Amino acid sequence: MRRLRIFVIILAVIIGLAGYWKYRENVYSKEVLKLEILGPTETTLLQEIEYAVKYKNNGNFNLEEAKLVFECPKNSLECSVAGKEKSPEEKKSLRKEFSLSTIYPGEEKIIRLKTRLLGKENETKEAKATISYRPKNLKALYDSSTTFTTQIKQVLLNFEFDFPSKAESGRELKFSLNYFSNLDYPLSNIGVKVEYPSGFQFLESKPQSLEKTDFEIKSLNKTEGGRIEINGLLTGNAGEQKIFRAVFGIWKEGEFIVLKEAMRGVEIIEPSLYISQLINGKPDYFAQIGDFLHYEIYFRNLGTKPFENLSLIAKLKGGLFDLSNIKSDSGENTSGDNTIVWDWKKVPELKFLDSGKEGKIEFWVNLKSDEQPGPGENPSVTDEIIFPGQTKKEFLTKINSKLILTQKGYIDDEIFGSPGPLPPRVGEKSYFTVVWQVENFYNKIGNAKVKAVLSPLAELTGKIFPENAALTFDSNSRELLWQIGDLEPGTEKKVQLAFQLALNLKEAERFSTLLMTPAEISGEDKWTNQILSTKTLPLYTNFSEMIIGEGIMPYSTSTGD
Repeated sequence: MRRLRIFVIILAVIIGLAGYWKYRENVYSKEVLKLEILGPTETTLLQEIEYAVKYKNNGNFNLEEAKLVFECPKNSLECSVAGKEKSPEEKKSLRKEFSLSTIYPGEEKIIRLKTRLLGKENETKEAKATISYRPKNLKALYDSSTTFTTQIKQVLLNFEFDFPSKAESGRELKFSLNYFSNLDYPLSNIGVKVEYPSGFQFLESKPQSLEKTDFEIKSLNKTEGGRIEINGLLTGNAGEQKIFRAVFGIWKEGEFIVLKEAMRGVEIIEPSLYISQLINGKPDYFAQIGDFLHYEIYFRNLGTKPFENLSLIAKLKGGLFDLSNIKSDSGENTSGDNTIVWDWKKVPELKFLDSGKEGKIEFWVNLKSDEQPGPGENPSVTDEIIFPGQTKKEFLTKINSKLILTQKGYIDDEIFGSPGPLPPRVGEKSYFTVVWQVENFYNKIGNAKVKAVLSPLAELTGKIFPENAALTFDSNSRELLWQIGDLEPGTEKKVQLAFQLALNLKEAERFSTLLMTPAEISGEDKWTNQILSTKTLPLYTNFSEMIIGEGIMPYSTSTGD
């Protein structure tokens, strides 16, 4: 019995020592080696960044057979040790191993690595470091790990759909995907994938596609861009929204890495008709402030019996009508009154209108030019056509917004400055800043964009303000495209874009050089659903007239008429 007690006591001591030893090992592995990764928490797509892997032996024992494994974030473009030239093949490997041999007590070291991150805007990427080691006089191997997360905060790529927000069912739809790079690092092995909605039938594209949905772009350097044009048939029910999606990315070791996404919807629409009218010769007229309107009212007998001794009344509703200036050959109106009356005594078709026959009356009226609707009021005028005792119909005429585009050129400006010679000299590069300013007055504008063609003598420098502006440049056609998107109405809500151009002149071009073709702004009036557009004049630089002191080019153009 006594021996049994001794055995139990010895066994308990052994178990206790084993537990203590295990506890000691755990505390040892967590506290002895300090390991951390230092680096940027935010970066721009493909910007070179540096990680610093820092480790320190805080214990009193040597850490032997130490080995560090560092893993660059998934899909990084490359991974290399800072300060050491590596072959392209070595840079491809995102896993780096280092033999640290023995880490002595108190020893602290840093290993630096460089990489470029690939991914979408706001995507996070994680780097990982692991050190394995064996404490001196111990047989067990331990490891310590840590991670570091970096967010891709900015992607200097523009990738946008360009097509109308509404389309008729069964009609051909042409649209484009515009892309532009302002990255400091060149892109290669680029791919674009398009996802079409149900009811879309692909017809053709430029450039040609792979399986109708995939497109290849060989390379893209800084300030280069282009477009993919697609043509197809779209069918659907009225009011249905059709969503187009696309992704822009690169192929890396057989995997497609998305860098930018685009999505755009188009609404299916269809028209209808009864008592008809034309305004200024058009069945669907959209007016401008100050317009002179010619109304032609048509009325057709769709029944089987004739109408006799009819009268017709037109009521003009809306404060934008100039009621002091109504004209009509056969209608009666009192100045300042909003009503015009026609009777059968002056209009033969009102006296007798047989089955299937059509009659017509007309009048003229001005819209006020001195009364401006407020922003966002959805300005319109209404005319109500009444056949007393028979029928009536009301027509709404919407009033378009007013767009003004100003195009100005500067030297020695406050935005970018002009590092070239002032005044510019033949044979030397000169730098100019072009500013586009847009004003929208009455209605919200959607899909607003400005286009211009850059002179072959001029080139973009890559300086754009604001940096995230959706500016693209087609290197083949030399067309600049600024996709503004939505424009709110109001004179205080001006939108502007500045970009720098470099110009290298020859002797023959020194006195009158075309810098930019007329700039054209277009956009869809969200109230009238009309595409509005207006142009500036071309932009020249006449060096003999340049005002050096103020630093402003002598020629600026604007329009809004």
